[in-house]
Amino acid sequence: MNNSNSNIVFNPLISGIQKVVLYETKTLMYLVGSNNRETRFRVLIIDRTLEPEDGSRLHIIEDPNEYNALGIRRFLSSLGSPKVTSAYGVLGFVRFLEGYYLLLVTKRKCCAHLGMHLIYTIKDTVMVKVNEPTAPHSYEERYKRMFQNIDLRSNFYFSYSYDLTRTLQYNSSAPRYVGPGVNIEIEEPIPDWDKLTNNVQQANGRVDYAFRSCSRKRFVWNAFLLEPMKDIVHKDWLLEVTHGYVSQSCVSVFGRRINVCLIARRSTRFAGTRFLKRGANFRGDVANEVETEQIVSSDHDMCSFTQMRGSVPSHWSQDISKMVPKPPIQLDITDPFAQTSARHFERLLFHYGSPLIMLNLVKKREKRQHESILSKELVNSIRYLNQFLPPPHRMKYIHFDMARKSRGGDNVMEMLAEIAESVLQQTGMFLKARGLPLTFQTGIVRTNCVDCLDRTNTAQFAIGKCALGHQLERLGFLKSAKLEFDSECVTMLENLYEEHGDTLALQYGGSQLVHRIKTYRKTAAWASQGNDIMQTLSRYYSNTFNDTEKQHSINLFLGYYMPSKGHNMENQPIWEQQTDYYMHNVYQPSSLTEETRPITDWVRSKIRKCLPHSCSDLNKIVNNLIEVVSKDFEMIDGYSNYYQSFKWTDFGEHISYELASRSIPTCRSPFQRQIQEGKARKNPSLTGQSSTSSTNSNESSSSEGDDSSTDEDLSASLMLKEQQQKKLQHVTINPRTLEQLLPPMNEVYGCKVSNPPKDSMSIYKRYAQIGKLSTLTTTAALLGASANSNAQLSRPRPTVNAGAIINLKPLSDYGTDSYLSVKPPVVSEKSLRIYADYCIIPRNFNAVPKFDEFNQLHRYILML
Repeated sequence: MNNSNSNIVFNPLISGIQKVVLYETKTLMYLVGSNNRETRFRVLIIDRTLEPEDGSRLHIIEDPNEYNALGIRRFLSSLGSPKVTSAYGVLGFVRFLEGYYLLLVTKRKCCAHLGMHLIYTIKDTVMVKVNEPTAPHSYEERYKRMFQNIDLRSNFYFSYSYDLTRTLQYNSSAPRYVGPGVNIEIEEPIPDWDKLTNNVQQANGRVDYAFRSCSRKRFVWNAFLLEPMKDIVHKDWLLEVTHGYVSQSCVSVFGRRINVCLIARRSTRFAGTRFLKRGANFRGDVANEVETEQIVSSDHDMCSFTQMRGSVPSHWSQDISKMVPKPPIQLDITDPFAQTSARHFERLLFHYGSPLIMLNLVKKREKRQHESILSKELVNSIRYLNQFLPPPHRMKYIHFDMARKSRGGDNVMEMLAEIAESVLQQTGMFLKARGLPLTFQTGIVRTNCVDCLDRTNTAQFAIGKCALGHQLERLGFLKSAKLEFDSECVTMLENLYEEHGDTLALQYGGSQLVHRIKTYRKTAAWASQGNDIMQTLSRYYSNTFNDTEKQHSINLFLGYYMPSKGHNMENQPIWEQQTDYYMHNVYQPSSLTEETRPITDWVRSKIRKCLPHSCSDLNKIVNNLIEVVSKDFEMIDGYSNYYQSFKWTDFGEHISYELASRSIPTCRSPFQRQIQEGKARKNPSLTGQSSTSSTNSNESSSSEGDDSSTDEDLSASLMLKEQQQKKLQHVTINPRTLEQLLPPMNEVYGCKVSNPPKDSMSIYKRYAQIGKLSTLTTTAALLGASANSNAQLSRPRPTVNAGAIINLKPLSDYGTDSYLSVKPPVVSEKSLRIYADYCIIPRNFNAVPKFDEFNQLHRYILML
C-alpha cells in the first residue's frame, strides 16, 4: 500500500523451525528444532527439577549455537537412551497448581495455500509433563481435564511463512516501523520506500528485504501459552495458532484453475459461549467477533475481500436462570456517551479504514420488545458518534429485518444482493495482479443479528457472492460481475459458507446452523424441518447444561483465569465463582476514560489523518527487517518451502493437486446456470467435503419469529417458487466454444495444427498393417487356449491366413520373464571361475598389498 516502487520486494521470513523432536531424561528435556530440509538445528534445554520457591518459574536455556546434521548427531549421542517424541511445532507451556506442561503439535495436515504459503490445520497434539511435584494437589487433574476440553484438533490453524492473523492487504503492505513495542504516534517511521535510492549499481536494480511479521494478538489463541518462552528463545520457536475456519476450493475454467479460500479468524477478546458472552466489555471487545476474508487467486494474481461479524457493541445480556428458549434481553449499563461503542468503532477505523457499514439484521417491529431493544441502542450510538466524524467518513447504518422479509414471501437473497452491491461499491477490494493497477479495500461491512450465527451467515454469503463476482471480473474471468445461482461456482461458494457457518455456530452456540442459506432461498425441503428441530434442541441443551463448563475451559485456556493455591476469594476455584464478569471487564479509569482528551474526540488524530485508508496498513509494524544480499537465502525461498523438491513426496500430499482433483472437469463454463428438464440441477460439492448437515430448513420452522407461519405465508412462498421455476424454464443459454474463449494456437505457440499429407498417411497405414499382421500369431494362440478352456461356447473362431503372418525378429532377446514367473539366467563355467578367484582377493584395498596378493590380482585382470 505504501510502496509503489516495483524494484523493492519484501519477502516474509520462513520459520527456521518446522520440525521438533523432544528428548526426555530424568532431569532435563531437550527440544531439537530443525528447518524443513533438516540441515540446520537449534536446541532448547528445559530443567525438570522443581524447587518449592521456584514452583512458578520455568527454567529454559537456549543453546546459542546452530548445529548442522553431523553436529546434532554427536550432541544426541551423548544423551544415552532418552524418550523421544516427534512433533511439528511448540504450542507453549501451561501451569495449573503443580508443575508445567509442554504442548506439542504431533500431527498436521495442509488445508490451503496462498501463493507459495502453506496453511496447516492441527490434527493431534500431546501434553508432556515437565515437572514432577513433591506434593500433588487435589485440583490438578480437574484443571487439566478442563484445559483439555478445548479440542486443539478441531479448527486450529497455523503457517510457517504466512501471518494468518492479518489480512492479505496488510501482509502485502510495506513496513514502516521496526520493533514489536513501537508507538506509531510518537516514533518516526522509516522514510518512504519510493524515495530511497536502494544503494544499487543500476538505476532499476532490484533490492530484496526479508521481514518477520508482527502478529495481531487478538487472533492468536495460544498467546498465553507462549508467554513463558516469549523473551527467552528465538522467534522461530513461537508457533502462533489461530482459531476459526479455513478452507479452500478450486474451480476449473477450461483447464485454468481458480482457488477460492475462506479464512475466518475468531477473536480471543471477550470470547465465550452464546448466552454467557453478550454485547461488549469496557474495552470495546464484542462477543462472537469473527473476521472473515475471502481470497480468490489464480497463479500469482490475488484478490481479497474482508468482512466481519460481532455482537451489538453495548452492555447487554440475557438472564439464563429461567429455562426458556428465548430469555429476555436487558441493558446492564447505561452508556449515554456511547464510550464502549466508540472504542469498538475506533479499533475498526484503525484496522480497516472508512466507511464502516453496519448491517443490522435484528427485528424492528415486535408485539413485545425483544430484539428491537438492541436496534435502538445501536442506532442511538451511531447517531451520537457520527456527530464528531467528518461527513465523508461517517458510519453507515443499514437495517434489514431478515426474519420478517422471509416470512412475508419476499426474495431475501435479491434484497441482500442489492445491499451487497452497494457495500462493494463503497469499500472496494484488494487486488494485486500482473498488468493491473493495485487497488485497496477501504472500510468494512459489519454484520450482526442477535446471536451473529444464522441470519448473519446468510447475509455474509450474499455479500461474499457479490464480492466473488467482482473478484472474477477484476481477474479477467468474467465480463459481468453478476453470478447466477445454481451454477457450479456459486454452489461451491455456498458450500464453503455453509461449513463456515456450521463451524462458528458449533464454537459459539453449541450446534450447527438452524436456519441455512437454502432456508432464505426458499429451496429447502419440508422434510428438513425435523433436522431444524433437532438442531434447535441441541443448541438449547448445550446452552443450558454445557456452556458453563465450556466457558470455564475458554477462560483457563486463554489465561483470563490463572489457578493459584489458597482458600481466599482471590484464589477461589473457577467452578466455585459465581461469574467471570471481572475477568473480562477489568475497569481502569485512567486508560479507559482517557482523561487526556475529551469524550467527543473519540477517534485519534493519527487515525483521522489516514482515512479513508487503514491506519494499520499505512503504518505496518514488523519485528525484524533484513536486507537480503544473496539470492539463495533459504529463509525466503518460498519455492522450495512449497514444492519441497529436496525429498520424495506423493502427488496426494500436495494441496494444489488435491484441490485440482476435487474440481469437476466440464466442457461448459462453471459460471452458467445448470438447468436440466426445466429446473435447476443440484450440483455436487467442489470442496470434496460434504456439509456438516445434509438437509436444510425453510422459513416455517424459524424460531427467530414470534409468530408461526400462516396459510397465506405458505401460499405466497409456494407461488413465488412456481414463478421462479417458470422463469428457469424460459432461460436459454448460448453454449461457448473453445475458439471463442481461447486464443488461436498460432498466436500462442507459433504453429498451426493441420491434417497430414497423403504420403504420410499412406506410410502410417502400412506401418499399422505391419503391426496387425505381426500380432496374429499371438492372437491365434490366445484364441485357441480360450476355445480349449471354454468348449461349451459355440462362438466361431476367426480364421488366420498363415501366409499373411509376418514374423518379426527382435533385435535383442530379453527373455520371457514377467511378474508371474522368472527364469534364472545360466552362468558359464568360465564366469563362475573368475568370480571364485575374485572372492579370494582380500577386501582391504586401503592397505598396501603384499607381493603374492598383487600377483593374484594381476592374473585376475589378465583373465578379463
